Amino acid sequence: MRAEAFLAAADALPIARLDALVASGGLVVVAPHPDDESLGCGGLIAAARAAGRPVHLVVVSDGCGSHTHSRLYPPDRLRILRETETLRAVAILGLMADDVTFLRLPDAHVPSEGPAAEAAARAVAQAAADCGAGAVFVTWRHDPHCDHKAAAAIVGLARPHMPGVTVYEYPVWGWTLPSETEVGPAPAGLRLDVSAYRETKARAVAAHESQTTDLISDDPQGFRLEPAMIARLCGPYERFVAVTA
Repeated sequence: MRAEAFLAAADALPIARLDALVASGGLVVVAPHPDDESLGCGGLIAAARAAGRPVHLVVVSDGCGSHTHSRLYPPDRLRILRETETLRAVAILGLMADDVTFLRLPDAHVPSEGPAAEAAARAVAQAAADCGAGAVFVTWRHDPHCDHKAAAAIVGLARPHMPGVTVYEYPVWGWTLPSETEVGPAPAGLRLDVSAYRETKARAVAAHESQTTDLISDDPQGFRLEPAMIARLCGPYERFVAVTA
């Protein structure tokens, strides 16, 4: 199936309640970068916490690739900033600092295989065990960003160590794919109605100020989330594509 048709089908997946998405237990959200958790799963996290479900966030990369020409925010300072923003964002969604693991793999160079990827997979599996996860959520394997693909591969490596855990993928950058890109069979999965948490999610996204504002003002080539993309991802539904075992 081509990307345009796949994503249209994802937009038409059946709408379900949280307990249909994750029958029981906690949730693990795997974010390639600080901010992907809020963009792709902010409503899910807020809904799960409102329902008393444990949630653990694993942030894979250090986020240092967003502003590579800034002198005000060299890599170490940028990493600290982005992690601070993440903790602020997930606090809005209902998480504590202890609910977050930062793996700090290199932004734009997250491995899909090898020792570092295997170690990341073990961290994901451990997070799932610690919160009694019924499901793990990670970025879509066809998202046009190398780290998003790698994060999906890492969860694939973790899956044998998480028996009985359902895996879902959430598109973030998928809508920027060329429409004719082949992405495999039609999606199965569910949409979660997050309309009750849209304002909360929007505040969490906005907490990533380095990605949504001119906070880092000395890098004209620095990354900035477009308002249209934020609006696209902050609608009343979040889409979760089921990944077969």
